[in-house]
Amino acid sequence: MRGNKKVIEGLNGLLSWELAAVDQYFIHSRMYQDWGLSKLYQRTDHEIDDEKGHASALIERILFLEGTPDVVTRVEINVGQDVRQMLQNDLNVELAVNKEIKAVIKLCEEKQDYQSRAMLQQLLEDTEMDHTYWLEQQLGLIEKMGLANYIQSQT
Repeated sequence: MRGNKKVIEGLNGLLSWELAAVDQYFIHSRMYQDWGLSKLYQRTDHEIDDEKGHASALIERILFLEGTPDVVTRVEINVGQDVRQMLQNDLNVELAVNKEIKAVIKLCEEKQDYQSRAMLQQLLEDTEMDHTYWLEQQLGLIEKMGLANYIQSQT
C-alpha cells in the first residue's frame, strides 16, 4: 500500500530517534554494568529491547507504506559521565521522542493514516507511561535519598 510521503518521512524521523535511543541506552547500560550497578544495568538493558521493538514497528510500517527505512540517520546521542547525568540524558531523549511522536500522530491524522496513528499511540504510551515515568522516578529518588544512597541501592 503506497503511503503518504510526509507520513513516511515522519516515521523515518522517529526511527532515527529510536535507533539513537538504542545506542545511548546500550552505552549507558554497559557503563552501569562496568561500575557494578546491576539494577540500573538490568533496567537499562531492558529498555534497549523496548527501543528495538519500537524501531522494528516503525520499520515494518514504513515498509508496508512502500517507503525505505532510514537506518543510517541517527539523532546525536549524549553519553553521561555519572549516574545522574546518564539518567537525565536518557530522560531528555524520551521527552524529545514523546514530542516527536505527538507531531507525527498529528500528521497521520491530517493525512488520514489511522493505522500508523494507532501504532504510534502504543509507542507514545510506552514512552510516557513506562520509560519517562521510570526515569523521572529515579531522578526524584536521587533528590530524596542523595546520590550516594541511590547508587548504593542500585548495586
